[in-house]
Amino acid sequence: MKMTDTRQIKAAPAEVFAALLDPEVLKACVPGATAVTGNPTDGFEASVTQKVGPVKATFKGQVTLSDMIENQSLSIDGQGKGGAAGFAKGGAKVTLVETADGCELSYDVEAKVGGKLAQLGSRIIDGFSKKMADQFFGNLQEHLEGPAEPEATEGELEEGAKKGWLGRLTGKE
Repeated sequence: MKMTDTRQIKAAPAEVFAALLDPEVLKACVPGATAVTGNPTDGFEASVTQKVGPVKATFKGQVTLSDMIENQSLSIDGQGKGGAAGFAKGGAKVTLVETADGCELSYDVEAKVGGKLAQLGSRIIDGFSKKMADQFFGNLQEHLEGPAEPEATEGELEEGAKKGWLGRLTGKE
């Protein structure tokens, strides 16, 4: 399974690069992470609990960083075992490009799973993998920029939804 995406982050490339090397930031950003220890030179050890379809498992694994070009790019490779649930392994190439508002973070991810997880089917695994990558980079972005401004209150959203629904029903917008 492969995926590629880009995010605009309102932070300097040096700040984003440093965050990707910080075990506390990684623990806060990886969905389901209960522990992340280590350093960029020797690699990290992580424990992550996730539910994929009907399978819930705690994965313990190693993450190594390579091809590091300070404030520009790095490669992340990881693998974890989740007991009877199976295993997961993959990697990501992350590139940072300075922009007027901060930086553009691009990533190419490739992931593989085996064991019970592989039996769930590629649609479930692909959807879960995309969700995990989106959550991680979204969490990283929020960590660096702070929480996003709410666009509308809940009451305004409900009112807008009702108008949109009624307009579609009557053919009037």
